[in-house]
Amino acid sequence: MRSMAQTQVPIALTFSVLFLISISHAARSTPPPSKLKAVNLGGWLVTEGWIKPSLFDAIPNNDLLDGTQVQFKSVTQGMYLCAESGGGTIMVANRTSASGWETFKLWRITSNEFNLRVFNGEFIGLESSGDAVAVSNRPGDTETFEIVRNSGDSSRVRIKASNDLFLQAKTEISVTADYLENTNWGDDDPSVFLMTIVGTMRGEFQITNGYGTENATAVMQEHWGSFIVEDDFEFMAASGLGGVRIPVGWWIASDPTPPWPFVGGSLLALDNAFIWAEKYNLKVIIDLHAAPGSQNGFEHSGSRDGSTEWGTTQANIDQTVSVIEFLAARYAPRKCLYAIELINEPRAPSVTLESLKNYYKAGYNAVRRHTTDAYVIMSARLSADETELLQFAGGFYGAVIDVHYYNLYSDIFNSLSVQQNIDFVNNNRSRQVNTLTTSNGPLVLIGDHQTD
Repeated sequence: MRSMAQTQVPIALTFSVLFLISISHAARSTPPPSKLKAVNLGGWLVTEGWIKPSLFDAIPNNDLLDGTQVQFKSVTQGMYLCAESGGGTIMVANRTSASGWETFKLWRITSNEFNLRVFNGEFIGLESSGDAVAVSNRPGDTETFEIVRNSGDSSRVRIKASNDLFLQAKTEISVTADYLENTNWGDDDPSVFLMTIVGTMRGEFQITNGYGTENATAVMQEHWGSFIVEDDFEFMAASGLGGVRIPVGWWIASDPTPPWPFVGGSLLALDNAFIWAEKYNLKVIIDLHAAPGSQNGFEHSGSRDGSTEWGTTQANIDQTVSVIEFLAARYAPRKCLYAIELINEPRAPSVTLESLKNYYKAGYNAVRRHTTDAYVIMSARLSADETELLQFAGGFYGAVIDVHYYNLYSDIFNSLSVQQNIDFVNNNRSRQVNTLTTSNGPLVLIGDHQTD
């Protein structure tokens, strides 16, 4: 057994630092390279709104972006609008309190027009009778609604349907789209609802669809060209860092004309990163942070509404492998390529272990067709046993397991001093890492997420 790499403590940089990375090496038949201390360039080529909230400021109606979760309470019934049984049947307005069935995810069409996705995944639409139902798995014209907000109170809304009439709660069990346009916005109007926003998303999908292709292209290209620049790479090298982990989205493989709603330009930024890394003797880890269909439902995975649909079909896995093939072929000749991470933070149980192993084997082979030197990183599943990939990954030369530990989202750390937080990492996290570092096992990459 070799000594374990120490978990690193975050440092303050001029750009956003999410975590530092150290790679620890299990015993192998050949001497491993030296340990790498690297920083994650989050929020650059895959947008995360919490890192740079101002990116979203100029989007019209920017509190109603894709994936926003809303609830509607009828002012006449005093009850919440609901997809009965979570979807697949009628809409009602008979719930005294709101939870999953009473919450709707927005798919943004324009700044005022939306599809409303219900708990089970269907979309609210209209029958020929004008009754509101939630039965369609694919939204179309009859599933498109305009949310009209009261100019004096934006939480007071009416919902205009495709027949140019408004939804109304006629009774607790009858929701129809047959109310005329005129209103005084009073509590006696069955077409008036009180809208509550209970969740938001701020990721690449939200920003590009929110601005629209033309405006998003200008916004994103300015962001890519200014958020991380050559001076940052020079600073990192001077600060003793050895490398960078660069999250990318699956659409980068189609640059400069990626599929809607994403916009081109991130590939040029990644090319520049390799030029700067070589100039300042830094290593590069390419991390597929956002996979087609979303592997975890988080905004940083390119998800539209928080759903996790990656890995559900072989075609989806094959598409992801083709992205890895593209990245490996393009950057394998660069001497600073250190590793390719096949996917970031797949989430259990939506992503099954079987589908993930299937993908990891194919993705590993895709990388190895172009390089035998670069490490291939396999991220552990969130909400699963972090040791579940040890035996599997150990069968691949140059494979690395990526495990993320979060000190950021647990309240127990809020009352700890800086030194106490450091002590927790050195003591508690070290014991966790020991369970992953086995003789002749795979290499381990540790991402320790801390507040800065």
